[in-house]
Amino acid sequence: MNETIELILCGVGGQGILSVAQVLTLTAAEHGLACKQSEVHGMSQRGGTVQAHVRLARGIIHSPLIPAGRAELVVGLEPLETLRHLHFLKPGGTVVSSTVTVENLAEYPERDLVLAELERWPRHSLLDAEALAREAGNPRTQSTVLVGAVSPFLPFDVPLYLDVLERMFGSKGQALVEANRAAFALGRQHSLEVLSELR
Repeated sequence: MNETIELILCGVGGQGILSVAQVLTLTAAEHGLACKQSEVHGMSQRGGTVQAHVRLARGIIHSPLIPAGRAELVVGLEPLETLRHLHFLKPGGTVVSSTVTVENLAEYPERDLVLAELERWPRHSLLDAEALAREAGNPRTQSTVLVGAVSPFLPFDVPLYLDVLERMFGSKGQALVEANRAAFALGRQHSLEVLSELR
C-alpha cells in the first residue's frame, strides 16, 4: 500500500460525516495503521458544512491536515459539498459521493449540473445513498452506505469494517447492526461495479 492514505470527507451537519470518519479510522487502526483526523465545521446547526481530513499511514503522521491536491479520495454525502472539495483531490484520485442534495442555499445550483461536474472526474463512484439506505432497511444508514462505497478503494479487509460496525452499533440492537451491514454491502457492491468498468 501507499506510505500514506489521505481522504477528505464532506457533507452538511446532521448527515453523519463524522460517523464515516470514525468507521474509517477505527478500521484503519485494526489494519495496523496510524490515524490522524481533523474536523472543520461551518455553521454549527444542522445544514452547515462539515469537513473531515483523515490521514492514515504506516509511520508517524505529523499533521492531520491535507493540503490541496494531495487527497487520494474525496468522499461526500452531499454532491455540492463534494464539488466544493474537489480541489483537495490529487491527479488520478477518486470521487465517491451520494447524489442526494441538501438544498440549504437560497440559490442552490441545478442538481443535474452539479452531478455533471462530478462525472467529469475520470474516477468517480456516484450513488443514491438515501435509496440504498432504505433498501438496507433503515434510512438513517446513509453514512454506512458511503463507507461501503469507499471501501473498494482502500486496502482493508471487509471483516474489519463489519467488526467496527458491530462495535459501534451493537449496543443499539441487532436490527440496527444488520441494517448497517446491509447498507455497507450495498454501497460496496455499487463501487465494485464502477471499478470493474474503470479497469
